[in-house]
Amino acid sequence: MSKKSNFKEWFDRYKYSELAATSTALTASLFSKIFNAVTTAYLITFAEYSAFYSVMIYRLYKTKITENKAKNKKITFMEILILIWNLFLEFGYPAILDFFFIRPFCMYWTPTITGNYFTGTILGKITADCIFYSLTIINYEFIKRKS
Repeated sequence: MSKKSNFKEWFDRYKYSELAATSTALTASLFSKIFNAVTTAYLITFAEYSAFYSVMIYRLYKTKITENKAKNKKITFMEILILIWNLFLEFGYPAILDFFFIRPFCMYWTPTITGNYFTGTILGKITADCIFYSLTIINYEFIKRKS
């Protein structure tokens, strides 16, 4: 598989979840007017994670239902558990590092450095996403090879 087709696969896998997460992060950045910078950084992170994983789980579940419908069978509880387990393997340690350290750090410092919460949130998100996706894609490719 070429690097271009790998990138397209990764882009297609994460694009809707990322769109939901980005929209949510930018909306949550408005809390900077109410809360201090540290609280806002964690609120943005929590909101972004909620949106990202809600969309990711929904899309994977719908894909599995469609695959099973084509085979004329219903989704089983075991298939749902495998779906959740694979998500845990794919996102596990990258999500923990990202949620507790990397993303709040980026969401705190980039708005502080830029002096603008909106611009800083976008730059912080891009920085955190680069680190997060680097680790996540390594896991995803490992899971694909083992399957």
